[in-house]
Amino acid sequence: MPPPSTVMDITFHRNSLIHLLSQVNPFWIQFFYFLSSSITGFLLLKLLPTRDATSRPTNVDLLFMSVSANTVSSMDTMEMEVFSNYQLAVLTLLMVIGGEVFISMLSVHFTKINSQMRDSALDAAGTELATLSDQRRSSDLKFSSRKHLFFVVLGYLLVGHVVGFLLILVYLRLVPEAGAVLERKGINASLFSIFITVSTFANCGFVPTNENMVVFRTYSGLLLILTVQVLVGNTLYASCLWAVIWLLKKLTKRREYDYLLTNYGEMECNHLLPGSHSLYLALTVAGLVLVQFGLFCCMEWTSEILSGLSTYQKVVGVVFQCVNSRYAGETIVDLAAVAPAILVLFVVMMYIPPYTCFLPRKGDKQLLKGRERSRKKQGLSLIFSPLSYIAIFTIIACITERRQISEDPINFSVLNIVVEVVSAYGTVGFTTGYSCKRQVKADVHCKDVSAGFSAKWSSKGKLVLIVVMLFGRLKRFSMRGGKHWKFI
Repeated sequence: MPPPSTVMDITFHRNSLIHLLSQVNPFWIQFFYFLSSSITGFLLLKLLPTRDATSRPTNVDLLFMSVSANTVSSMDTMEMEVFSNYQLAVLTLLMVIGGEVFISMLSVHFTKINSQMRDSALDAAGTELATLSDQRRSSDLKFSSRKHLFFVVLGYLLVGHVVGFLLILVYLRLVPEAGAVLERKGINASLFSIFITVSTFANCGFVPTNENMVVFRTYSGLLLILTVQVLVGNTLYASCLWAVIWLLKKLTKRREYDYLLTNYGEMECNHLLPGSHSLYLALTVAGLVLVQFGLFCCMEWTSEILSGLSTYQKVVGVVFQCVNSRYAGETIVDLAAVAPAILVLFVVMMYIPPYTCFLPRKGDKQLLKGRERSRKKQGLSLIFSPLSYIAIFTIIACITERRQISEDPINFSVLNIVVEVVSAYGTVGFTTGYSCKRQVKADVHCKDVSAGFSAKWSSKGKLVLIVVMLFGRLKRFSMRGGKHWKFI
């Protein structure tokens, strides 16, 4: 057991570090977090052997895959079956620490510690006894509530992964045909279950098969499990978090949960929303999925991309596809074969911020707090809006890929490039793929790429997409809290 002086020194240095971090702009903390973890992931992927000994991935490709996993973008420049089990484990870890729920848990933890330090400083300041007693009681309840919130988020994260893993593993055992797909590819069922659970819950969209979820398009049970994980891991996370806290309040009768529900603004957690907002958010998510579902069914119900599926399988498959257009990126169809109107709709869905609400929240003063300050920066926001960034990145991508555009104009159409850029910016991972049949000049050495169109981009183009993924992931943080889109 270390001596008391050593423990005190460790605590002092830890508190000093946390206090220093609290003074830094959150953007730079998040930037350093994603950059350092992505570089670490790249080094690990480079050191570990690939599944195929003859495969020689470039440094740009490995860096791209590391950034993609850490920013939960699921953009890929390599076939997933090239990676060894050890490399898949690295990608899994990167997806865990880059997921929305995990990062929110870290945020709650550091906010809790920083709040405790502020309270200690208040005690040391020598406030009057009566005032100090009232403040202490209020502070103790707030600190205890933050502590409970941390464990609620931690439990949410663990339960989401454990339940998802068990459901998928049981499904693969109960449906031998689905397990046979993995056996043919030499993929362990347990490893697949862990990887796909982490990827789906984090809304990354990586699948350890070259064809993404196309090979599982007929297994509706598996698609339904993943659909629920996609929703609870991101777009419905705030709504589910409120529901869990409300349920715990009813079951335990503890003051902390009541405090969380009524004083959500003081918790400094952008995912903790009031009950009305949580309901509006859930309705908005359902409405956006319904709009996509209606258009997709109208235009593609009898098309070739859904051929061979029963009516039930088509319904489940289309719902799965529409749900994944918001940040997850898993797919059961070839997006290049989808009608252009639906492709444009998917681009819009990828562009919309995560906590967009269709219903107004005029009476919610806590959520509207600080909006006056944002109005003062309205001119800057108009100049550098998300649409402006997408336009800039698209122009840069068209410049870096100008040779490909001239030589292969169908595959490298502006629409396909826009889909790739918006997908990277929205950290979704949808891609139109690359088809040798669409080449103007036939190449006998050409190879189709169904999972990642960006694999055909030049090294400069891939570096542009790396920047877009990092920028898009950081931009998503500014879309949380009171900075949601609101349609009235």
